[in-house]
This record gives sequence, structure tokens and C-alpha cells, in this order.
Amino acid sequence: MRTFNKSIRVIISLTLLISFSYSFLLMQSCNSDKKKTQDETVTVEKENVIEIITENMDFQMPDTISSGWNTFRYKNLSPQTHFFLVDKYPTGKTSKDAENLVAPVFDNGMKLIMEGKTEEGFAEFSKLPEWFSDVVFVGGSGLLSPNEVCETTINLKPGNYIIECYVKMSNGMFHTSMGMTKDLVVSDTDSGNEALEADIAMTISSTEGIVLNDSISSGKHVFSVYFKDQIAHEHFVGHDVNLVKLDDNADLEELQTWMNWADPKGLIEPAPKFVTFLGGVNDMPAGNIGYFTAILKPGNYALISEVPNARHKNMLKTFKIL
Repeated sequence: MRTFNKSIRVIISLTLLISFSYSFLLMQSCNSDKKKTQDETVTVEKENVIEIITENMDFQMPDTISSGWNTFRYKNLSPQTHFFLVDKYPTGKTSKDAENLVAPVFDNGMKLIMEGKTEEGFAEFSKLPEWFSDVVFVGGSGLLSPNEVCETTINLKPGNYIIECYVKMSNGMFHTSMGMTKDLVVSDTDSGNEALEADIAMTISSTEGIVLNDSISSGKHVFSVYFKDQIAHEHFVGHDVNLVKLDDNADLEELQTWMNWADPKGLIEPAPKFVTFLGGVNDMPAGNIGYFTAILKPGNYALISEVPNARHKNMLKTFKIL
């Protein structure tokens, strides 16, 4: 009987030991999973991307960002085509000046052009404030179709900037006039980011157009765009690079016409059928470089600049992904 009791005590002790060991291991596993989850969460939180969201005629984004290299992820959740362009206005000028002093002149000029009074329309632009000639476009995204997302990386110096989109409503009014502007402060604090490492490099200039030497395959790519020069074209705006997905029925002539805002049919809603804009790099000064990231699936594509007669200027390049 004593031996039996002793055996019972041994069994109970072993059972308690096993139970304790299992609980300890379970706690360690839970802690490990918890730590892993926390680590994953931290990784997500530390993702160094500035998100911009458009739901209507707006830019939902931070008011202040760091200087240096920044990647902007632009989500177009609106039913219209948009882009974002970063403008360096003269000291003391804000988005209110863009809306109240600049946009009305363009609206009035565009109204005359759409009425067939082209000469009078262009003459209207002489009423722009004298300081407008000092505005510098320092980059931004290419055109982006509804429900699409794009990423553009540019380098910004400290200072005050304005974000805008000047695509036109169906009545010819620019989105800028609809309130699609935003003041942005770029602080003295450097982001600490470095330039991206591109796997596809291109240059753009008024003399050579878009020059692309790399072959393009399917998958995710980082494109670099180097601006060898920059000029004001016939429509007063410089050149840029826009990535476009072309459906089988896409009309390149219609697309080319639409890319000139000064044309009555240009940069106006609705955008051309059978094309999807996927971003790119907006106007930048000569000597600057910007990047954009895109995931390419099999199909037909184009790289096109927002200038008059893009094909004639070698600023319309088509390619196919197999």
C-alpha cells in the first residue's frame, strides 16, 4: 500500500511537471508570436511612404513632410483622372493665390479657346501675375486613372510648396479652380532616404525626346527619368513622362491630342477610352531625376509626354509586354 501511494505521488508529480513544462512552452510560443506580430507591425508602421488620396477634388496628405528624397503613393479614389504636381511659388504666395489669381486667367482663356476664339484665348494669358513666370515645377506624379495607385519618388528642398492638378472638367474648368490645390511645407529635417535604384533608365529632352535603351519585361520595375533639359512648349508647360496601358481599341492619335491641355479636346474629362493612366514623373527642371514604380502585366503600353504633337517630338513611345 505504501509502495502504491508512493507510485501515485510520483505519477502526480510527473503530471504536474509535464503540465508546467507545456504551459511554459506555450507561454514562450505565445510571447514569441506576440513579439513577431509586434515586429511585423513595427515594420509596416515604419514604411517610408507619403500617402496622397484623392476622393473628389482634394489632396488628403500631411501638411508638412521631410526634405530630401520622398516616395509618394498616390491613390486616385475619385471618378476623374488626376495627377499631382509640386509647384515652388515665389515667397509669400500660397494656394489661395493659385486659386484666386492664376486659375481664373486660365479658365477665361480656355473658355475662349473652346469657343473657337484661339487668338483671344491665348491673349488672355498675358493677364497672369508677373510673378507667375517665377513659378517652378519640381516634379510629381504622371496622370492617374480612377481607382489606380502609383508611386513617384522625387527630391525636395526645404521650403513652401503648392500641390495642384490642372486636368479639366467637361466644361473646360481646371481642377485647380475646383479647389484641387494644397499648401505643403517641406521641413529642414532630412528624410534620410536615398535615391532609388532603377532597373529601367530613360532620359527626356526637347531635342531627343524620350530615350529608353533598356528592354522592358513583365513584373515590378523602378523607372528613372532624367531631365536633360526643360523648356516651355507651345502650351507654356514643360515635358514629363506618363505611363499608359493601351487596350486593343486605343486610339493613339486621340491620346496624343488629349495630352495637350491647350487643345479644346485636351486634358479634359472624360479621358480617352481604352487607355489607363498609371502614373509617371511630372515636370522637373533640367538636370533633375525622378523615379516611378510600376507593375507591368502582359499587354500594350505607351510612354507619353504631356506636350503638343508628342509623336513628332519623339515623346510617344509604345512597347509590348509578353
